Amino acid sequence: MGGYGTFADIGVELSGRVGIVELRRPPNNFFDRALIAQIGEAFEALDRDDACRALVLCAEGKNFCSGADFSANGQAARETQSSGAGSSNLYKQAIRLFRVRKPVVGAIQGAAVGGGLGLALVPDFRVTCPEGRFVANFTTLGTHPGFGLTVTLPRLVGQQRAEMMFYTGERVTGDKAVAMGLADLLVPLADVRSAAIDLAARMATNAPLAVVATRATMRRGLADAIEAATDHEFVEQEWLFKTDDFKEGVRAMGARATPDFRGR
Repeated sequence: MGGYGTFADIGVELSGRVGIVELRRPPNNFFDRALIAQIGEAFEALDRDDACRALVLCAEGKNFCSGADFSANGQAARETQSSGAGSSNLYKQAIRLFRVRKPVVGAIQGAAVGGGLGLALVPDFRVTCPEGRFVANFTTLGTHPGFGLTVTLPRLVGQQRAEMMFYTGERVTGDKAVAMGLADLLVPLADVRSAAIDLAARMATNAPLAVVATRATMRRGLADAIEAATDHEFVEQEWLFKTDDFKEGVRAMGARATPDFRGR
């Protein structure tokens, strides 16, 4: 499509000066290494195209991204059984998303959960709705935050609020997300994508070299910090994936039950 390649799980198009990348694994848009690699390839292609001046990351279906699929048949379950090697590879793909030069706007409808919250924090700005849900559910599952969230989340909401989200796994609604700086615009559900495209288009009307230069200054060192964070996050996740608590967290999630964690 538009010379950007053909992808199994995403759509890519150029609308005016705005590149649009859409996740197409509804309703939950669970991710794995393959999906993040496709987004990375699309981002890099749009980043190279002078006709594109800003990007929008969006998703079809009920939720923006429910993170990794830890159900019995999910890709994440298979990857964790192989010593978490998939997570390490996934994070290396994720760093590609943080290294693009052009501004990115996220259209966050429904839920952004776990690693899906990490993906939602790749964009510079987020448009959401009252139905939006932002959830760092790692400790409720028995694992450690990933996808660079230990850097990106406190950068947006502050250390104290980030720790609260990590330690409690609270669900942050769209209106609360805007109030605390986790998202930037609150619009009706039906308007989330169009509002995100409009915001990106406003950026795309400005001098492109100046926008890229200013963004590089404002985000100086961020991608490197996120890369270092994901290296550490992976190490912590790798041993936690092998614990009984993680198995219990996955079981309880699948059964929609309260987990009985034993600290082992």
